[in-house]
Amino acid sequence: MLAVSSNVIDLRSDTVTRPTPAMRAAMAAAEVGDDVYGEDPTVNRLETRAAEIFGREAAIFVPTGTMGNQIAIRLHTQHGQEVICEARSHILDWEMAMMSAFSGCLPRTIAGERGVLPWAQIRAAISPKIYYRAATGLISLENTHNMAGGTVTPLPIYEEIWQGAVEAGLPTHLDGARVFNAAVALGISVADLTRGFDTVNFCLSKGLGAPVGSILVASRASIDRARIYRKALGGGMRQAGILAAAGLIALEEGPLRLHEDHANARLLADAIATCEGADIDLPSVQTNIVFFTLKNGGDAPALVAALKSEGILCSAIGPHAVRLVTHSDVSREQCERCAATLVHLLKK
Repeated sequence: MLAVSSNVIDLRSDTVTRPTPAMRAAMAAAEVGDDVYGEDPTVNRLETRAAEIFGREAAIFVPTGTMGNQIAIRLHTQHGQEVICEARSHILDWEMAMMSAFSGCLPRTIAGERGVLPWAQIRAAISPKIYYRAATGLISLENTHNMAGGTVTPLPIYEEIWQGAVEAGLPTHLDGARVFNAAVALGISVADLTRGFDTVNFCLSKGLGAPVGSILVASRASIDRARIYRKALGGGMRQAGILAAAGLIALEEGPLRLHEDHANARLLADAIATCEGADIDLPSVQTNIVFFTLKNGGDAPALVAALKSEGILCSAIGPHAVRLVTHSDVSREQCERCAATLVHLLKK
């Protein structure tokens, strides 16, 4: 197990952030009860506030984004149906085939340009209503798109999808793990950006900086059913107000500084773009994630190891590709140091 010291620059993910002093104080002082009975006042406040911010009737606090997404899929589908999703989506690649194991559904994947799926591509993937074909049960999208490099889907694309989905009689879900990053990049509220989705899941424990937790927002009827599936997945957390207290701070304060992470990611991307040994799609660097590939079959794990020896942690996402993620625990000065080190190593 890797022990990360305080002088290491950790750009592996925005999940590595430590609770702030304010979060730790709130956690220590949190008023708690048994949330399985609906009696934890701090969890109840967090759920109410999340629903307000997203303009929804209700919300449910879950331990992970995977659980939130999988509850949503179960809410909307029946066994034997298909779920339309992007070909590199989190629900497909990183959630342990749970749409099949828990909901009995298969993914119907579409490759989108920079992770973005327009309605025309989605419409073409909807199963015809023929008894011997698996029916489409759900359209699930992702914003920002992790494996496309933190790219953002703009509101007009969603508005066309929402209208088309209603006409097709299909529900829509948003894996909005980093939806606050998307909203900040677009300069609009998360309520506006997500208003047409039937369900939205977002993470408190990524860019917002909480130590644990995600939230699913939806109609009250859907959230009432979601509590059944949360319990089935082992998500009944009892005195979870200790965690929810940090989540409340993350929800209120985290979005206010995401633009700093975006600026730091751009700093890194611009430095990488000067290096002849790397390829980077600069227009895809829209939020806090930076992907780049090494030219001439360059060895990504070797570069990651070299960076680690310099006190910089990041991730190889294939034999030739590297991912960097900025967050609240990495300063501008640290990103400048990382950029200089990358330029040095990539020009060797």
